[in-house]
Amino acid sequence: MTKIEFNTQVLRQTSSLKMYALNFTRDTEDANDLVQDTVLKAITYYNKFKEGTNLKGWLYTIMKNTFINNYRRVVKMNSFITKSDEIPSTHLLFSSTVNMGEGKFILNDIQNAMDKLPVEYHVPFNMYFEGFKYHEIADELKIPIGTVKTRIHVARKLLKSNLKSYTRGEKKVAVADLEA
Repeated sequence: MTKIEFNTQVLRQTSSLKMYALNFTRDTEDANDLVQDTVLKAITYYNKFKEGTNLKGWLYTIMKNTFINNYRRVVKMNSFITKSDEIPSTHLLFSSTVNMGEGKFILNDIQNAMDKLPVEYHVPFNMYFEGFKYHEIADELKIPIGTVKTRIHVARKLLKSNLKSYTRGEKKVAVADLEA
């Protein structure tokens, strides 16, 4: 099949494509855009079509995939962009209270809490925080792996109790979240 024959057959399918597009979009203008995108992709990828294949099914598949990809793109864009002139008060509260200055205070508080830890808890916890595995810490400090796990656990509990001021209602700010 020549490209001209293929293009002619694709264009003959536009009325059925439009009906199929209306099932997705529920809007005439959006359906026209979807048909146009589908026809453009079909003509662009003419060489991917295998002669003898159901052309209408191939076009419907292109349309369905195009619609899904466009929908995902719109959802993703809407999750990042505020389209209204007013910013909800919940967003204002967050943006006005969380800033770099607060982060610096939090990090200072974490450092102070870590400095208060006894050495036998501070060293294994710090090594674990830096990425060492339990067995590596045990080998380095020449203590059993169970002791390493216990000391890291106790260090976490001590840090949580020293950083209680960072709990918010039901949701608590975990020490691991603050360290990340």
